Amino acid sequence: MSTPTVPAKPRIIPARPARAAVGMVLFLALLWVIEAVDQFVLRGALDYDGIVPRQVDGLSGILWAPLLHAGWAHLIANSLPFLVLGFLVLAGGLGQFIAVTALVWLLGGFLTWLTGFGITVGASGVIFGWLAFLLFRGFFARSGRQIVLAVVLFLVYGGVLWGVLPGTPGVSWQAHLFGALAGILAARLVAGADRRGSRGTRPSDGVSPSPIGP
Repeated sequence: MSTPTVPAKPRIIPARPARAAVGMVLFLALLWVIEAVDQFVLRGALDYDGIVPRQVDGLSGILWAPLLHAGWAHLIANSLPFLVLGFLVLAGGLGQFIAVTALVWLLGGFLTWLTGFGITVGASGVIFGWLAFLLFRGFFARSGRQIVLAVVLFLVYGGVLWGVLPGTPGVSWQAHLFGALAGILAARLVAGADRRGSRGTRPSDGVSPSPIGP
């Protein structure tokens, strides 16, 4: 009889952590380069290329907003969670990272465009999406390891979740809220795809060939 394969345990850190860390550092470096150009060359002009709610011209800001920041303090506040959470999302591989990030980036940005006020810039919507993805992924996947990671992340970053509520002047709670909701959706979709993939790789029952010999 064929021997069933044992499903691989869901990862909580990337398979190649050094490469993932370098990739996230380079991604973050891009944000710093963009902010430096904005501050020293363009004198803050890029800040107006963010999401402008309910304006057709503002739709393009969905693509650019997470790459732009309203000054150094804004970028500095986002840098550490961007590195840490992005690194952890890479545990599912580069393809999953791109898919999750794209869903959070585009869906969260579009819903912010529909409901927001003022020009929205900053990577915090993506950060909230990554955090929500990591918090809910383990529950959807029924993975003890990922649930433990979710608990640790909640203890460390749970306080920022208040940012999905209105009340702080100058902060786009819509970007935080819809980024987080998009992250939860991404977690649900990833868990479902992983379950379908594991079912599809189960070996079929059958009798293995007998060895030829006396």
